[in-house]
Amino acid sequence: MARETLSERILRENDAVFQAMLAHRFVEDVKADRLTKEQFERYLVFEGAFVDTAMSIFAYATAKAGTIAQKRWLIAVLDALANHQIAYFEKVFATRAIDPSTYDVDIPEVVAFRAGMLGIARDGGFLDTVAAMFAAEWMYWTWSKQAAACAISDPLLKEWVDLHVDPGFADQANWLKAELDAAGETLGDAEQGRLSGIFGRAMQLEIDFHHAPYL
Repeated sequence: MARETLSERILRENDAVFQAMLAHRFVEDVKADRLTKEQFERYLVFEGAFVDTAMSIFAYATAKAGTIAQKRWLIAVLDALANHQIAYFEKVFATRAIDPSTYDVDIPEVVAFRAGMLGIARDGGFLDTVAAMFAAEWMYWTWSKQAAACAISDPLLKEWVDLHVDPGFADQANWLKAELDAAGETLGDAEQGRLSGIFGRAMQLEIDFHHAPYL
């Protein structure tokens, strides 16, 4: 019988919180094409504001990475965030005449997500960030694959879903998984369990963050 990989252990141990996120009202509303314009726009403002934080998160990971190959990959991630994801938000805000400055991006759920995810990267090691971002990106890739098969009437929401099933995003999610699995070959049980806990903490932050568009 094949040995359980670290990513498999993480997903097994955190299945309840992972499934709770996949069944979140936000995800179900996207799939059922019932997310309102106002809810989508609030989400976009909150998520757009987080992209800047995500750049800091991956910058910490780049600085703490142990190999040139890891650093090269993460530099490419930073480039994609700065020049592709931010461009999407700029386009949507212009198309919808959304002024992000008129939204309160400091509500507790949004602040907790931003501070929690940044804190993991700032205060922890390279693998801490990998575990946290594996939670975020594996989750988005999983539910977006489901949503991509649904009829979504808002073209900009459809584009957002499609961004998360793009081969480049899939490659990133799988890269994070592979980094965990490679590390797991030499990590002890306690350290593997600690990383699993980081995944679970990040997933709960995601759940709370996705409540925010409804508040």
